[in-house]
Amino acid sequence: MTEFTSTIGQPNAVSIGFFLAFVAFTLVITYYAAKRSRTASEFYAAGRSVTGLQNGVALAGDYMSAASFLGIAGLVSLKGYDGLIYSIGFLVGWPVIMFLIAEPLRNLGKYTFADVVAYRLRQKPIRVAASCGSLMTVAFYLIAQMVGSGSLVKLMFGLPYETAVIVVGAIMITYVLFGGMLATTWVQIIKAVLLLGGATIVVIMVLARFDYDPVNLFDAAVLRYGPKVLEPGGLVSNPWDAVSLGIALMFGTAGLPHILMRFYTVPDAKAARKSVFYATGLISYFYILTFIIGFGAMVLVGQDVITGFDKGGNMAAPLLAEVTGGIMFLGFIAAVAFATILAVVAGLTLAGATTFSHDLYANVFRSGRSTEEAEVKMAKRATVALGILAIGLGIAFKGQNVAFMVGLAFAIAASANFPALLLSIVWGRFSTVGATASIAVGAVLAVGLIILSPTVWVDVLGNAQAIFPWKNPALISLPAAFMAGWLGSILVPDADAQTKYESQRVRNYLGVGAE
Repeated sequence: MTEFTSTIGQPNAVSIGFFLAFVAFTLVITYYAAKRSRTASEFYAAGRSVTGLQNGVALAGDYMSAASFLGIAGLVSLKGYDGLIYSIGFLVGWPVIMFLIAEPLRNLGKYTFADVVAYRLRQKPIRVAASCGSLMTVAFYLIAQMVGSGSLVKLMFGLPYETAVIVVGAIMITYVLFGGMLATTWVQIIKAVLLLGGATIVVIMVLARFDYDPVNLFDAAVLRYGPKVLEPGGLVSNPWDAVSLGIALMFGTAGLPHILMRFYTVPDAKAARKSVFYATGLISYFYILTFIIGFGAMVLVGQDVITGFDKGGNMAAPLLAEVTGGIMFLGFIAAVAFATILAVVAGLTLAGATTFSHDLYANVFRSGRSTEEAEVKMAKRATVALGILAIGLGIAFKGQNVAFMVGLAFAIAASANFPALLLSIVWGRFSTVGATASIAVGAVLAVGLIILSPTVWVDVLGNAQAIFPWKNPALISLPAAFMAGWLGSILVPDADAQTKYESQRVRNYLGVGAE
């Protein structure tokens, strides 16, 4: 099969038009949302007025990020079968959220997951530790989104990479600064509908070339690149590394601040459970699509062409859109991908700003004595600061595969956030020292091992050999975080926390006293 010549790299009037239309429409939403985002509850949680269906679609929108659409499709197109690790890994965390997290999270918390961990423990040490874990997760996740946006806009709009990243950062700051959670929710809903529709059309057009039979597509991939594309080992050759990656993706979902924050936008725990149900269905469908898109790009575009545009493979989906639907369809898919990045970055930034203003400023620096007005002002200042940080990180990590970068964010979320969150809900003897130790050990180990891994130590810093042999640290850092939480609680018990546990259990599952 001959490789086609793409028009990507030249300014595309269609994609620019679609993108400007999306931005204009969502800015109108932001304008109206700004009128309803004056109190802390309205800014952080959309006044708890979002329905289960709306929040489920918004959750799917938050989760279906640039890593999902651009990164996973790229990994599958270059590595074959092993890209499925990311598709399945991103998905299987949802049952954990549905059965263990969603209901007590909504009943116990107010705006952040630290509200749950600190519910019966000492506020200041817990919130400081939890904020560090959340902000590190947000930072790594932001890197992936900003890198994806820079790569996409550079090729689609003809702008320099750095300029593209700055444009994304500026629009994202506008969404969050003025519209808060309500605007972010509707941006996510619109983006999710566009992304699911666009990906569905791509898959239909790909399968049409193979008699609507995926087996014929896989056979064509084998014919062109050999049987290795349908065998494990293309992406992760070390089985321990594969297990470590799977653990990070599965449990990291239940520790992502911008995902957990969404459960506070619904009126009650029943709506929270419905949110997870709807989100799981939409996300499952989407990840099936990304696998087909990846193999379609491998066969119809060609690996050499894909890596020629972006060494991480992030342009596989837009290239496939062009080869199946021409310049018009390429323009639409590129605009949808860009809208995806904007919406997810807005959600991440809001989560980071809420962590700083609610957990650190209001409950640590001001000891719970700040006014709602002062808290919202601090959240808006944090939004600007995080936006600037995101722009800087996006420029610094130019060229990395976005799905891989998100995998590292999941490792931090799984290690720093999930163990403390789960133990605080299910274990009555969990103490302040145990929670602080769990978060600190998980975060430090995850970040430290990432730095010492081949990803950073070799690829970024240029050393000959990595100190830590695996690319994914969760297999070490997550059990260590659980162990630290258990050991700290046993060695330094907290009698007051144990006394409060019974009342917490009532609120966990009956919602008595919940907002």
